[in-house]
Amino acid sequence: MVPSARIRSADARSILTRTSGFIRQAGFTHSLTPARNCTFACVYCYVPTLKIYGGLQREDWERWGQFTTFKQNAPELLRRALRPEQRIYCSPLVDPYQPAEASQLLMPRLLELLAERPPALFVIQTRGPLILRDLGRLTALAHRTRLRISFSITTDREDVRRRYEPRCAPLAERWEAVRALRAAGLAVHATLAPLLPCDPETLAEQALAHTDGDIIGDPFHVRSAKACGATTRPQAYQVSQRHGFVDWHDPEFQQAAVERIRARVAAAGRRFGVGPEAFGWLALH
Repeated sequence: MVPSARIRSADARSILTRTSGFIRQAGFTHSLTPARNCTFACVYCYVPTLKIYGGLQREDWERWGQFTTFKQNAPELLRRALRPEQRIYCSPLVDPYQPAEASQLLMPRLLELLAERPPALFVIQTRGPLILRDLGRLTALAHRTRLRISFSITTDREDVRRRYEPRCAPLAERWEAVRALRAAGLAVHATLAPLLPCDPETLAEQALAHTDGDIIGDPFHVRSAKACGATTRPQAYQVSQRHGFVDWHDPEFQQAAVERIRARVAAAGRRFGVGPEAFGWLALH
């Protein structure tokens, strides 16, 4: 836990939200967001750019990563909201295994409820090795529903990781978490998103070595290539400027990196994709 990040709690009006935009296009019916604001505080995070459209308050986007507000009544809300036909993505707005979750222990209660009243599909998107704390509950849930874990790995370079996501676990720890989840028999996808400065072939090789399914990715979201919706925060561009990585914000450069990864993954007989279509692989029954 980062000392400067404060933990708050408050009652929420709902815990499951009908999807729209990117996540709806990917095939999910609902999203589950256990907290508001994320103590990983990645400099590139697109969520603060959504502002009120992401369910945020002004303090959230102005002080992103400095605190988080857990939805303390989330278990009660989830118990009432779960339906067997739902395809749930957790979460497009906050990492469910952000550092603050270590002390709040909200996810264990939610996972137990999901196992009691399983939806059709439950997908966890995280970059936090803290997920291993809940390995037993995840295994139990996987016996009741289709569970998929989408684990975010953004680069093959530790120096890059420290510049863009300094509060996240080192890359080696994240790959070890992927290994442990798979060893427990869980379905785990490597999600190379956002694509930070890297050697595309090396990153592809790492993903191929640690997983056995389709590999998902997404480059930085830049306004020149995305007319509306969330985009990568300006803070990431500033980091890129300081360290000579501005090309990674250029759509043509991004596409070239994507194609290099795609070619290496295809050579191994697997698929690599980006955007809603690729995230849709997680939602397939």
